Amino acid sequence: MKTANTTKQTVLVLGGTGKTGSRVAAQLKEKGWPVRIGSRSADPSFDWEDKTTWEPALQGIDAVYLSYHPDLAIPGAVDKVRALTQTAVKSGVKKIVLLSGRGEKEAQACEQIVMNSGISWTIVRCAWFNQNFSEGYLIDPLRAGHVALPAGDVAEPFIDVEDIADVAVAALTTEDHNGQVYELTGPRMMTFEEAVREIANAAGRPIQYQAIPVEEYKAMLVEYSIPDDFIWLVTYLFTEVLDGRNAHLSDGVQRALGRAPRDFSEYARKTAAEGVWNV
Repeated sequence: MKTANTTKQTVLVLGGTGKTGSRVAAQLKEKGWPVRIGSRSADPSFDWEDKTTWEPALQGIDAVYLSYHPDLAIPGAVDKVRALTQTAVKSGVKKIVLLSGRGEKEAQACEQIVMNSGISWTIVRCAWFNQNFSEGYLIDPLRAGHVALPAGDVAEPFIDVEDIADVAVAALTTEDHNGQVYELTGPRMMTFEEAVREIANAAGRPIQYQAIPVEEYKAMLVEYSIPDDFIWLVTYLFTEVLDGRNAHLSDGVQRALGRAPRDFSEYARKTAAEGVWNV
């Protein structure tokens, strides 16, 4: 039986305008929960780079969805998560739901910080999102019909952000998921080339995939004036995280929600129908 919180107190959604946070916030609002968006443009504003914004954003907050942009692997992220967690506890926050990274040692350090905070917690651990192909840096190459990445035969169980949001909202609105670590994956393994092929089939147009050396990929990003910190991150993800360590399925969605995760083909069909990958 779901143990719903009887008093719907305000939830702070950090990264509330991002891929997962925007969906978490929307679901909470649909369920009648008061939501505060944690972003620089919100009122009160929240800025990871300005600690003076943290206490005002946390005032009167019962639970926090903690999503760190762009990734917990970024240098300095662990220290910021530690400081934010300490501030949250001092501010009276009773629960933190952490979006963590699968196969990232820095993310696991952040998990330990949250677990040892002395308040209720849930860890939502995942890696590559389906929506990276439609709401991130891969959308332009897909529209152009040519995707070149430093990713070969290593498979990844891509996870849909709708599933991530469903699990996070369940953890934020009931007590049933306290103290749980949910490692979320999709229902099957796919290489990036296979994912691009499914997108091409769903979109009804040819999209070529090319595996390239990481140094060539970095040079291409530099040529397109991509910021250095983003180049560092994607290089880390493709060389470290996509080394086979995550090439296995997990049952986190099933354990948390009692159902199977969404399949990539469902995502590809739905997104193609919206015209996202049209030229």
